[in-house]
Amino acid sequence: MVTRGESISNPYLYETLNMMIGQAIVVQTEKNIQQGKLISVLPDNIVVEISRTPLFIHMKEIVWVTLATRKK
Repeated sequence: MVTRGESISNPYLYETLNMMIGQAIVVQTEKNIQQGKLISVLPDNIVVEISRTPLFIHMKEIVWVTLATRKK
């Protein structure tokens, strides 16, 4: 939830990510690709759990994000 005084740099990305909370995602950042479970979405960060470790990713670093696919 965004509190008064906080601004969201990309409201469309913010809303899309909020719908993905609890799901496995793949995130391309400016530096690399990360894959894990989306735990939380904040106005300026997302939290992705990778091997039981939380990783904070700045919204401004995200190039693209998608749901992870399962191998059959």
